Amino acid sequence: MLQRAKDGFNTRFEDGPGTNPEELLGAAHAGCFTMALSLILGEAGFTASEMNTKAEITLEKKDDGFTITKSHLTLRAKIPGIDDAKFRELAGKAEKGCPVSKLLKCEISLDAALA
Repeated sequence: MLQRAKDGFNTRFEDGPGTNPEELLGAAHAGCFTMALSLILGEAGFTASEMNTKAEITLEKKDDGFTITKSHLTLRAKIPGIDDAKFRELAGKAEKGCPVSKLLKCEISLDAALA
């Protein structure tokens, strides 16, 4: 079981110490996407030597309360032997196909680049 330290307004909406559910969701999305891409790359005959992904979650106040409206994935990868077009094709498949992407009901965007 995961426990969060010091839940409160400042840890969720300000710069207080601790984490919040949106940060945890972002970490889950980045991890899930990276794992999905690793599988897709392997099926296509490629192995990444490095993949670094972060997810930025946007939380907005709407009429009915707060809503997660976006998840922006940023990936930087080193994948020997792959060209940029194939890389973007496979990264796009992972973006749409990872289970967390399928779960989220918000805009999902991807900035993927080979290092």
